[in-house]
Amino acid sequence: MRHRKKGRNLSRTASHKKATMRNMATSLFKHERIETTTAKAKELRPYAERLITLARRGDLHSRRLASRQVQDREVLGKLFDDIAPRFRDRPGGYTRVLKLGTRKGDAAEMALIELVERGDA
Repeated sequence: MRHRKKGRNLSRTASHKKATMRNMATSLFKHERIETTTAKAKELRPYAERLITLARRGDLHSRRLASRQVQDREVLGKLFDDIAPRFRDRPGGYTRVLKLGTRKGDAAEMALIELVERGDA
């Protein structure tokens, strides 16, 4: 029984999943859209949205909390200086997941996760 077991384990240990989420969130904020499996994209969405909400607060404490997860200083600066102001008036739903079909090699369901209000558009 899976009672009280929230989220997907993605066939990883807890530390590996934590590292995967950190790396994917950093890539998402750096490139503003990434292609990954559907399960990983769905797992990344609340993780990334929590970080954007922290960045919207914008104070020093929020920056330090976010720096635990986003360990690239340039990407952290982009999150707080570029991405957070774009979502200032938005109450949530900062990311979108678009399904792309299956991957050729192993038929894994692929998805594109992107920020709703992208900078280059």
